Amino acid sequence: MLQKFLKDSIGSIVGKPAEEMVDLLDGKKYTNEFLIAKKLDLTINQTRNILYKISDYGLVSFIRKKDKRKGWYTYFWKIEIIKCLEFFKLNILKKMEQINYQIKSRETKEFYECELCHIEFTEENALVHDFMCNECGNILSRKDNSPAIKEYNKELAKLEKELSLVEVELKNEKDKFEKTKLRAIKKEEVKKKEARAKARTIKKKESEKKKTKDKVVKVKSKKIVKEKKKKSLQKVKKIKVVKKKKK
Repeated sequence: MLQKFLKDSIGSIVGKPAEEMVDLLDGKKYTNEFLIAKKLDLTINQTRNILYKISDYGLVSFIRKKDKRKGWYTYFWKIEIIKCLEFFKLNILKKMEQINYQIKSRETKEFYECELCHIEFTEENALVHDFMCNECGNILSRKDNSPAIKEYNKELAKLEKELSLVEVELKNEKDKFEKTKLRAIKKEEVKKKEARAKARTIKKKESEKKKTKDKVVKVKSKKIVKEKKKKSLQKVKKIKVVKKKKK
């Protein structure tokens, strides 16, 4: 059912090519435009023109990648499922509005018809033409609006049913999107948490390394001071010995 709605929404913009194109466009990952052109047996320019038209309504999105060797860009396309369903829902609502207007018009206004030409006239137009057909001159007869109202109500009921199905699909897709978004947020939070833990570990190691280094330096300093004192004492002793010998 979802595929049908997607095809109908895009088909209302570009017509028949939409059906095959929807089958090629994914809602999660981007598809290479050259692959789309090949599958549809179209030139790349024809394919791009169709996709640009759909893109104007926001029903597809794209990313582009530059070929480092050749220097040109290749476009990758993805169908926007939620936007397609919202667009299709809006079209249904517009149709329903038009039908409701027609029903109200048939219920409140008089219509006339030429039984030979089957041309319909509003009461105002019939009055302008003196209730005579402007094509054949036949006298116009008052039209029974009940069959038309019945058909409009049937069409309205059909659209209401379709609308409810679209709303179900739309809700499902929005729920999926929210779940995907939530998973992405949680994944990002886990990454940040791991990054913070890693940073703390690195900081702790650096701190321990610094402490060890400081401790080594301190020990070395003490050793140097001790050695200096020792040398100083030895020097003093030598001087005393020399003085004794002189005496």
